[in-house]
Amino acid sequence: MQVNTQFTEKKYPMKWSTEAEDAIKKVPFFVRKKVKARVEKEARSRSKAGITLADVLATQKRYLTGMASEVKGYQLDTCFGPSGCPNTIAPDAGLMEKIEAILKGADFLGFLKSMGVTDLKFHHEFRVTVAECPNACSQPQIKDIGIIAAKLPRIGDEACTACEACVETCRDDAVTIDETMPRPIVDLQRCQACGQCIPVCPTGTIAEAASGYRIQLGGKLGRHPQLARELPGIYSSADTLDIVSACITLYKAGSQKGERFGEILKERDIQRLIDRFGSKAMAGE
Repeated sequence: MQVNTQFTEKKYPMKWSTEAEDAIKKVPFFVRKKVKARVEKEARSRSKAGITLADVLATQKRYLTGMASEVKGYQLDTCFGPSGCPNTIAPDAGLMEKIEAILKGADFLGFLKSMGVTDLKFHHEFRVTVAECPNACSQPQIKDIGIIAAKLPRIGDEACTACEACVETCRDDAVTIDETMPRPIVDLQRCQACGQCIPVCPTGTIAEAASGYRIQLGGKLGRHPQLARELPGIYSSADTLDIVSACITLYKAGSQKGERFGEILKERDIQRLIDRFGSKAMAGE
């Protein structure tokens, strides 16, 4: 009889000792989820109901020893949006699959090996993340390419009742009401393009100006961390995919030994991307 392991894991979650929990917290965050899942999988294979420190250390040693076999050349992740987050914007529900097709086609693993990188580790992987709202739970600011769903408001011709629902909803103080008219005023310097003010407007005075993605490039942690730099504007799904492809080309042209994209990306590269794609942005700064 075949056992549904996902059902078993949900109904009978593994109990972790305090020492085991403390040990797993010391594992680098970008592999912690994988290591924890591996610890539980190996423990279940031995019919164990709980995790001890010895289990964590044994699995961690095996995992790190065989790390090269786990490296696939890229990492692609997202936030909690697909699981039902109320803040999700998600202009293109299939964007992740389209990005993964591009990443697979780029053959990062073969490229890294051709550069002479033989001792492959997870920090060699090209990292792309999608955040489905500006809360950015998937940390796009520290990834090679960070993609943030965006929905920018505009003020339409419909009369405003000055109910201030938009003002109360905006977490960035980007919306105010001009009591002399009355009309909503959106400060685009403050606006994070979360789109939350649009559905709460009862009169439709605040409508959608653009829906797409903000794109941040070259973020990283490590010994010399840096935040990603953002391309101005909001881009369609198709243009976002083109920008991802263009960035991969830049990365491959500049990489010498598997550096992170942020170490390779120069101001002139940013400007070239702006010159190439800026006219396609649906909204600019």
